[in-house]
Amino acid sequence: MKRIASLLVLFVLTATLSAQKTANPVIVVETDKGVIEIELNPKMTPKGVAQILGLVQKNFYRGLRVHRVTPNLVQFGDPLTRNMNNRNSWGTGGSGTRVGVAEITPAMKHVRGAVGLAYSGEAKYADSQIYIMKNLMTGLDGDYSIIGRVISGITVADRLQVTDVIKNITLKAAPVK
Repeated sequence: MKRIASLLVLFVLTATLSAQKTANPVIVVETDKGVIEIELNPKMTPKGVAQILGLVQKNFYRGLRVHRVTPNLVQFGDPLTRNMNNRNSWGTGGSGTRVGVAEITPAMKHVRGAVGLAYSGEAKYADSQIYIMKNLMTGLDGDYSIIGRVISGITVADRLQVTDVIKNITLKAAPVK
């Protein structure tokens, strides 16, 4: 009986450690209107997720503004938005480092809460701009890389307006178990 209990404990510990190793990263987007948590999906989009996590670690997003809002999405991640006098150029800037590949699969759907990478020209040119879907928009399916999904704060995304500030984006610490 002790052997079975020991094996059960070992199994539970192994499963827990395995789950912790494979947990998807979560980024926390702090805005003027509240907080949005986004679970990234590195299995589907490893290069895109690595790109965004690298920018988050560099505090790239701190102080940027929302530059595009439509009934279906909200978009941010352009460093040109730091200059309020240059609004005509908002949406054209980036970090200067492109993802370099188009990570698009049929499983990626533009549903409410989906988070994708914006680009100009071709999907492989995605850089630092992120959009959050506020509504279903199947017309984008197959053309843009979905890097994750909102797991908390979708109503915050609904309230964001052009010029709202992204105070910062950070990587959420893994829970201590």
